[in-house]
Amino acid sequence: MPLGNKWIKKTEDISSLYIIKDKLGAGAFSEVMLAEDRISKEMVAIKCIAKTGLRGKETAFENEIAVLKKIKHENIVSLGDVYDSPSHLYLVMGLVTGGELFDRIIERGFYTEKDASNLISQILKAVNYLHGLGVVHRDLKPENLLYDTPFDDSKIIISDFGLSKMEGDGQMLSTACGTPGYVAPEVLEQKAYGKAVDCWSIGIISYILLCGYPPFYDENDSELFKQILKAEFEFDSPYWDDISESAKDFIRHLLERDPEKRHSCQQALEHPWIVGDTALDKNIHKSVSEQMKKNIAKMQWRRAFNATAVVRHMCKLQAGGADETEPLSA
Repeated sequence: MPLGNKWIKKTEDISSLYIIKDKLGAGAFSEVMLAEDRISKEMVAIKCIAKTGLRGKETAFENEIAVLKKIKHENIVSLGDVYDSPSHLYLVMGLVTGGELFDRIIERGFYTEKDASNLISQILKAVNYLHGLGVVHRDLKPENLLYDTPFDDSKIIISDFGLSKMEGDGQMLSTACGTPGYVAPEVLEQKAYGKAVDCWSIGIISYILLCGYPPFYDENDSELFKQILKAEFEFDSPYWDDISESAKDFIRHLLERDPEKRHSCQQALEHPWIVGDTALDKNIHKSVSEQMKKNIAKMQWRRAFNATAVVRHMCKLQAGGADETEPLSA
């Protein structure tokens, strides 16, 4: 499997460079291990990817590395060295130990709009930085938002750039990808799209952070996509009764059907709910955490889900859809 990326180093055995301590997680063709650098003694996370799972995906893998190597931001996971061995590829990543966003919110005893505003502000600043580099993440979702440390003042870290893409010379993207429930209408329509798809996803995340459930949901994925295409949602009582009008206005600007009218990250960062004093201090933890517990399994949208057939079905409902599709991630 030829890999031409200039950042990839050769090694016969990763354990000659790192002491493998423990397994942090696993996927179909990869594992994430806790490891210690034998020289610096630094603790890192190493994503170990079996080459058998990368066949035919070498270009996408090299793209992910190229994107991550460009990025240096306090709210984005850092990529160190990349190693190529006879059987595996290894990505040495900064160690993030604070856990997933929703889990931490559920564990808290006190949570307010201001807390949500602070979280979204960090995400917006990081994604605005990406957009400034011409990078579209394309898969922003709560599972990809992690706390850096277990401490209360921990910052948020954006992870998983497997679907990220560089825009070239103003060129729009067209491949259908993302996660059902967070994917923007223009992606489902197989239209050319750009950075605005990330802003839509941030709008979905903001909505969930304030009520505990998503604005669009259906057990039937075709029906879910129809909801997203209509872009019609409600601020249901009683869950939104104690949420400020400013927060609702902020979300409306991000969940705008027309990507040309949708707020950019920079515009969202200038909204009073982010930079002003309109985010309320009232404790909404009980309501939000209860709904998150009920809906968290639904919000993860079946990790093994492959939506290619559904995207093609949706294309038939639209005029002039493209034929070439890529699965939406789970």
